[in-house]
Amino acid sequence: MPKTEQGLLKRDAQRDLGAELLESVRQMKAGKRAAVHRVDVPQIVQARMDAGLSQGQFAKLMGVSVRTVQEWEQG
Repeated sequence: MPKTEQGLLKRDAQRDLGAELLESVRQMKAGKRAAVHRVDVPQIVQARMDAGLSQGQFAKLMGVSVRTVQEWEQG
């Protein structure tokens, strides 16, 4: 159940934000960070992104339709 504005203010008045921040920094230094997730993208997508081109721009450069580029990117 959501807390009321008054309840949130009361809770926050009891917090030590400095101590919480310091503890977070200590945990990061100790390597207790959240997992980093990486997304592998097809080479064609990476090439287009590296070139800084939209799908439409890339399609025009390659002499194909945007739909063809979309199909390439979807494998």
